[in-house]
Amino acid sequence: MAELLLKDRKRARVSAKAATAPRPELPLGQILSGDCIAAMRSLPSASVDMVFADPPYNLQLGGDLNRPDGSHVNAVTDDWDKFASFATYDEFTRAWLAEARRVLKPNGSLWVIGSYHNIYRVGAILQDTGFWILNDIVWRKANPMPNFKGTRFTNAHETLIWASMGEKARYTFHYRTMKTLNDELQMRSDWVLPICSGQERLKKDGAKLHPTQKPEALLYRVMLATTNPGDVVLDPFFGTGTTGAVAKRLGRQWIGCERDPGYRAAAMERIELALPLDESAITTMQSAKPAPKVAFGALVETGWIKPGTVLCDRKRQFVALVRADGSLDGGADTGSIHSLGAKLQGAPSCNGWTFWHIKDAGELKPIDTVRQHYLLATED
Repeated sequence: MAELLLKDRKRARVSAKAATAPRPELPLGQILSGDCIAAMRSLPSASVDMVFADPPYNLQLGGDLNRPDGSHVNAVTDDWDKFASFATYDEFTRAWLAEARRVLKPNGSLWVIGSYHNIYRVGAILQDTGFWILNDIVWRKANPMPNFKGTRFTNAHETLIWASMGEKARYTFHYRTMKTLNDELQMRSDWVLPICSGQERLKKDGAKLHPTQKPEALLYRVMLATTNPGDVVLDPFFGTGTTGAVAKRLGRQWIGCERDPGYRAAAMERIELALPLDESAITTMQSAKPAPKVAFGALVETGWIKPGTVLCDRKRQFVALVRADGSLDGGADTGSIHSLGAKLQGAPSCNGWTFWHIKDAGELKPIDTVRQHYLLATED
């Protein structure tokens, strides 16, 4: 019995020590070398706010791609994009998605971008893994490469999948920010952005350094919409560091995984040159805090608008009497400030707060002004 008690105490001490052990620090601002799956396994669970993944396309190219003039088109022919079979690719996808899910916080989100060669396979597997698809975004390339053989439609887009950790999981989305970015219109799920070109395109000896370098504008929109300043963004397929450069500009933390030493060197050089935006510039338009709801009846029962008060519209075409329960008597019709206003106008709906006016110091004012004064007076 004594021996069992000693063992229990020892187990308790070990468990307590494990519970109080410091969490391993995140390698913020670092590119982890080697295989991305092994690299992600070194990260603590539930430590990352967003994963942005641009995995291999698995193009399965059967030969060279040439222009009509015979010149060669640079395509993805690197070893990292070659898999023996679809089954091998699927196994790889399941492994990195499982690690992405482990390191994501419960309220984190996943972004994956791909072409028609791989995005449907990845989408099915991420659903099987437990992720919940929130949107698929079509990135329409403003300047796509044409189909030189003339045997298919011009492949002018790639697809992004945005997913949360589960159907009921919370996630970050800055709706108001996206609306502001889009000239006060709701941001749609088809984004027209140019491919990476010009000075942004990294080159070595006159050739593209990376065949699938993504434009910074794409990552800018993704991060602005679904992360907050200070959030940690993980990119398991870091390449030449687009994710890191944009994260630095927007005041986000980043971690990359990249096995190619040439890409790692180019990415670090690029990120070191990226200039972070001033904190005031990073502040975005957030959704307005919803104002406390006030019933018209509350203004009546508190005496801000007394029963028997006569209301009218701005043009004085319609008149109604305020009753004790907050309803309005328009003579032939009665109803709330909204329903009576709609009936009198023959309209499907009406905002009674702006339709009905009250006389104040000889001037007609919308009853909404009374509501605003009431809110100010009752504000904590």
